[in-house]
Amino acid sequence: MKTDAVDKILMQWKRERPDLDASSMGVIGRLSRLAQHIDHAIQAELAPLGVTPGEFDVLATLRRAGAPYQLNPTMLYQALMISSGAMTNRLDRLEQAGYVKRLPDPQDRRGTLVRLTAKGVRFINQAVEVHLRNEQRLMADLSVEEQEQLASIFNHWLHSFEPPTDSESESG
Repeated sequence: MKTDAVDKILMQWKRERPDLDASSMGVIGRLSRLAQHIDHAIQAELAPLGVTPGEFDVLATLRRAGAPYQLNPTMLYQALMISSGAMTNRLDRLEQAGYVKRLPDPQDRRGTLVRLTAKGVRFINQAVEVHLRNEQRLMADLSVEEQEQLASIFNHWLHSFEPPTDSESESG
């Protein structure tokens, strides 16, 4: 196995505090560093398209919702795990770009719905292809089996932080 910057940190702790088990730093440190590299690569790939990763996430969430590609702002910010203020800023920018529009919610007189425009649907359909190619490029050094193993491990680990989704709780 090749050494990396985290190995150096672990060796320093082992030298300075041999009484500590710092092995968790190996996992968390590498995961943190990978997240930074991945975030940077995603930002760099989306920037030429004129959207931030957060704006892309809003558009992708609306697209995944299925026709007519609309959700209320609360559903959006809960799905994206962001504040309502952050959601408002993203929606303002996306509405200015012509990708979404806000509509009155026929089910709730005080509510609104956020819907992808035809321009927004065309944009996210193309942007998601660019995004997926970028993610595949980022994972190219891993075999399919390694990718599946990581997905399974991260799924298991994530369950210790987040409650099961509706589909999981319905199935058992």
